Amino acid sequence: MLALALVLDALIGEPRALWQRVPHPVVLMGRLIDMLDEGLNRGRARRLKGAFALVVLIAVVGALSLFLSVSLFHGVLEVALAAVLLAHRSLIEHVRAVAGGLRRSLDDGRAAVAHIVGRDVRAMDREAVVRASVESAAENFSDAVVAPAFWFAVAGLPGIAVYKAINTADSMIGHRTPRHEAFGWASARVDDLVNWIPARLSGLAIAAVGGGRRAVEVMLTDAPLHRSPNAGWPEAAMAASLGIRLSGPRSYDGRPTEEPWINGGATRPPTVDDIDRALVLAWRAWALLLGAALLLWLAGVALYGLPFAGTPDADAPGG
Repeated sequence: MLALALVLDALIGEPRALWQRVPHPVVLMGRLIDMLDEGLNRGRARRLKGAFALVVLIAVVGALSLFLSVSLFHGVLEVALAAVLLAHRSLIEHVRAVAGGLRRSLDDGRAAVAHIVGRDVRAMDREAVVRASVESAAENFSDAVVAPAFWFAVAGLPGIAVYKAINTADSMIGHRTPRHEAFGWASARVDDLVNWIPARLSGLAIAAVGGGRRAVEVMLTDAPLHRSPNAGWPEAAMAASLGIRLSGPRSYDGRPTEEPWINGGATRPPTVDDIDRALVLAWRAWALLLGAALLLWLAGVALYGLPFAGTPDADAPGG
């Protein structure tokens, strides 16, 4: 089912005609998070209230997805919903739009990259726009593709749905702002936890199809420099594979921050062609992920003689 979901997402992506008629599952998760934020994020003990809000979110999403996973059409629903909750094609399209914008003008590139990063874009030069888009391609390959796939493999539809709920909560309330620094603390920490393994797998996948041993070395040395415990791994692998440096100084809400460079020894200035090369690496890493899913399925067939991996027969060898 994971292999089918990966292919379905890659072929269809996010059909606008559908989501104009019905709300996307992540939109519904966002509405629940907004309700919890409005209702609980006030007064004292905001960190405790934020943790309670996260428990409520996980319980609601987990219960609903568990119900769907045991319903009459559970196989079809699991594949369809898993494809909806994966976002590889959407990632590719958004990052490709930055390359297209930059080839027209710097202002168009800035406008396009503003859709995928939260930093200030008004003062970005061309190199900064390229770095931001490549960083987004690497980080979101982990958050939007590998992590959902990993949790689907571990726990089926409830696994991927709960992961997306946690990741959405982190993106909405997990920021260090006066309103959310305490209330979103639990969401941010749990998001770090559920992304810990996928981020490192993402870095290894990018390294395997890109920079090889050199990329692994840069990951081990530079990933811990990143302010995020997870984002530095795929970003370091991508930077080494492309031969450019990433991260570095940037600005949020008018406040400059001095972030360390990833693969700081690289001297070649990044160009718009590096965005295209990053997308090629993302597709290759996606193919590696698909291959891993197919190998797991073939292992299930070899062990249990089933056309699709599922609950093994108690009488089957090893069952």
